[in-house]
Amino acid sequence: MRNITNTIWMLIEKITVFFLKLFLGIIGKEPSDDMVNTFMQFIKFGIVGVSNTILSYVIYVVSLLQFRSLQIFTTADYFAANILAFVLSVLWSFYWNNKMVFILEDGEERSILRALLKTYVSYSFTGLFLNSILLVLWVNVLHVSEFIAPVINLIVSVPLNFIINKFWAFRKQ
Repeated sequence: MRNITNTIWMLIEKITVFFLKLFLGIIGKEPSDDMVNTFMQFIKFGIVGVSNTILSYVIYVVSLLQFRSLQIFTTADYFAANILAFVLSVLWSFYWNNKMVFILEDGEERSILRALLKTYVSYSFTGLFLNSILLVLWVNVLHVSEFIAPVINLIVSVPLNFIINKFWAFRKQ
C-alpha cells in the first residue's frame, strides 16, 4: 500500500511540475527548486484538503443518521455530528499533511503533539471563524448567493490555511 501511495504522489508531482514549468516558461520565468517544492506542497495540501472535505461530510452524514436513529442528542444532533466530523477530519488532515506534505528532512525534528494542537487551532481559525465572517460578508453585504459564497471562501481560506500550516503548525524546529 505504501508503494502505491508513493507512486501516486510521484505521478502527481511529475504532472504538476511539468505544468508549472510549462506555465512559467510561457511567461518567460524559470522556476527555482524552492518554488517547485512549495508549489508541490500546495498541490498535495489541496489533495489532502479535498479528501478531508469528503471525509468530513461522510462522517457528518453518517453520524447524524446514527444519532437520529439512536435518538442521541435529539435537539442538537446536527451540531454534535458537525463537531465529530470536524475533530476526526482535522485529525485525518494532520496525519496526511505530516506524512506527505510537510515532510521532515533527515535530522529535523517536530513535536507531533504541538503540531497537532497548532493544526486544530489553524483549522478552527480558517474553517470556523474566518469562513463564518466571510460568509456574512459575501451573503449579507455583497449579496452573493449562499450557495456560491462557500466556494469563494475556498479562494481565501485554502491558501491562508496552507501558509499557517507551513510556517506555523508544521514548522521545523
